[in-house]
Amino acid sequence: MRPPRGPWTLPETVSFLALVFRNLFRQRVRTVLTVLGIAAGMTIVVALGAITEGLRITSAEFVGAGGADFLVAQEGASDLTFSVVPADDVERIAARPDVERATGALIEVAELGDNPFFLVFGYDPQSLVDEPLPLTAGRVPDPEAAQEALLGARAAADLGLTVGDTLTVDGEAFDVVGLYSVEDQMRDSGAVVPLSTLQRMSARQDVVTAIHVTVAPGEDPDEIAEAIERDFPQLATIRDVDEYSKVDQGFEILDAANLAISLLAVGIGAIGVMNTMIMSVFERTREIGILRAVGWRGSRILRMVAYESLLLCLIAAALGIALGVVASRAVLLIPSISAFLTPAYPPDIFLRAVVVGVVVGLLGAAYPAARAVRLSPMEALRYE
Repeated sequence: MRPPRGPWTLPETVSFLALVFRNLFRQRVRTVLTVLGIAAGMTIVVALGAITEGLRITSAEFVGAGGADFLVAQEGASDLTFSVVPADDVERIAARPDVERATGALIEVAELGDNPFFLVFGYDPQSLVDEPLPLTAGRVPDPEAAQEALLGARAAADLGLTVGDTLTVDGEAFDVVGLYSVEDQMRDSGAVVPLSTLQRMSARQDVVTAIHVTVAPGEDPDEIAEAIERDFPQLATIRDVDEYSKVDQGFEILDAANLAISLLAVGIGAIGVMNTMIMSVFERTREIGILRAVGWRGSRILRMVAYESLLLCLIAAALGIALGVVASRAVLLIPSISAFLTPAYPPDIFLRAVVVGVVVGLLGAAYPAARAVRLSPMEALRYE
């Protein structure tokens, strides 16, 4: 009997979905392998997205370190740690009447034990006296001492060091005279040493990496940032993480990699789904002919194949999301990475994975569904 042409009833809809699910798992091994293949690509999409978002948050925290309104660094630097800002520029910016405070910092990636990526921050000792870091133990370094250091709370916990211990980075020994705790993860996972000492260690005399600027009360940070860029053409101001590409190309590279991997996952996933669905349609040619003979319209056959493909990809998306979260958390087991970031999981990361799954499903179902619809009942019934 020909099915009704009006809206489906609930029992009919449930029966149709049950048929879709049963068809999908007729060849379980093939279905499972297809799901795993698609999920692998989505795992990378989710993990890379979470890591990129974590880096954005960490970088945004550093921009506002110490209550600064914005960060100043070298225009066009490939990485923030490669930025070179003359020390004289720190004094000139600090002397502006619309600036309350300008604190220069030299950032060095140093070797500490088996960790080659330990962050060391060089500050003028007097700036630590005038604007001390929030200490949890000990004291600020003596302005006259060259080998005294402060250690961040995360770094102290990871290294098992406290006040009175010795910190050795790049072969230089420092007496730990204080521990501090700050919100920005980069500084909390590193150490602070005298600026002149770090300049000597890194052979970067009379320069800093960046300047944290706090504007005078009542002044507009955006206007001052624009004025500094006009007065210092070689420098760029960073007011939020979206402007980070001015001094660090890393985010652009990560975003490009994320897009490339997403497109690759769509392409490879669509081919895998198409292969699975073509085989499924070929194996059920006679069955499709029977369905057409008893009154199933071509649109309903098309929906059946499309639903099977979408269900396959949504299962893969769910698995990929779960594995992506696990993979992004697993990177924190590497100490040199956990010092820089904590993966973040905004909703758009998971939405992206679902969208990739839907696109893969639709692309993968297009040809098999079109072939199934083109089959005439008589041709399909003769198929062996």
